[in-house]
Amino acid sequence: MRLFRSPTPDTSPGTQRLEAFSDGVFAIAITLLILEIRVPPLNEGGAHISLFNALLGLWPSYFAYILSFVMIGIYWANHHYLYRLFRGTDHVFNLINVFFLMSISFLPFPTAVLADFMRETDNQQTAVMFYALGLLLPAFFWFMAWLYASRGDRLLDPNLDAHFVRYLTRQFLVSNVLYLGAVIVAFFNPVAGLAVCTVLTLLYLLPPRTPVYRPDTGTFREAGDD
Repeated sequence: MRLFRSPTPDTSPGTQRLEAFSDGVFAIAITLLILEIRVPPLNEGGAHISLFNALLGLWPSYFAYILSFVMIGIYWANHHYLYRLFRGTDHVFNLINVFFLMSISFLPFPTAVLADFMRETDNQQTAVMFYALGLLLPAFFWFMAWLYASRGDRLLDPNLDAHFVRYLTRQFLVSNVLYLGAVIVAFFNPVAGLAVCTVLTLLYLLPPRTPVYRPDTGTFREAGDD
């Protein structure tokens, strides 16, 4: 069985309510994305176009919707993965999580901006930079939450292997650097900046690393773990 620092772990604040609240925000944010795609008009500038061409012309909206939907879905899955590593929560951590969720619920707005201005030469740079910033914000608050929880094993399962904890810290730090890089790249080349955002999203589809525990604690891996 796992060893906890608290002699009465059942009385310490768990993460269940925090996860339930977070799931609700994830669900709302991911639903808001589709609301930004509206039925296209068939008359533009006095010219009539077919419904097929009008729907085809919405490809920037489809692209932005899929990219943001996948990204929020990845955060949802990783949120559950990460919270398995915590033995509890506290007031400060709850507030950091609130700011993380704020950045998640904000993402539909830069998604809509990207969809509307992706093809406009004059505004493409601003749209892509704004979208990359929208992806950077949740990565930043995610990293802040991890740093707070992991510092001195404040909220982490104390049986976690120290090398594994440092591995996750480096991974989350690199994510922030890469998303900041996407914002900078978009300033010089919007298409390249958007490509960086897309590649990062595809990379994060890979399954996370199986948690590693110290061998001297008697902690067993869950069934199916390698």
